[in-house]
Amino acid sequence: MRKGSKTSTARALRRRMTDAEQRIWYFLRGRHLVGFKFRRQHPIGPYVVDFVCLAHKLVVELDGGQHASDPNDLRRDAFLQRNGYRVLRFWNNEALSNTSVVCESILRAVLVEPSPRRVRGQAEGC
Repeated sequence: MRKGSKTSTARALRRRMTDAEQRIWYFLRGRHLVGFKFRRQHPIGPYVVDFVCLAHKLVVELDGGQHASDPNDLRRDAFLQRNGYRVLRFWNNEALSNTSVVCESILRAVLVEPSPRRVRGQAEGC
């Protein structure tokens, strides 16, 4: 994907965010999450990620049912990890019904040292 097309794709995605993305963005935008800056629908390499904290190289993806067994997600996560990013994935319904747990998981991930493994953010240990 060419740079110009990634930017226009990102802009289009920002205009039509899902309900789950809108809900989580409300808590991430404007440094609301304890002062950490997040960007939404941000291009990284050939991909556009849902949310990213560039300072901590943390990507947050919100997935619908179509992502349940999508091999493209594995390739995408591998690319991001090779480039030093950690990837947190949450289901859309989790973001809508357990927003505080999702935000708490994101905050914990930003506060700890980077981990090279793929992570599906869940409410474990809360």
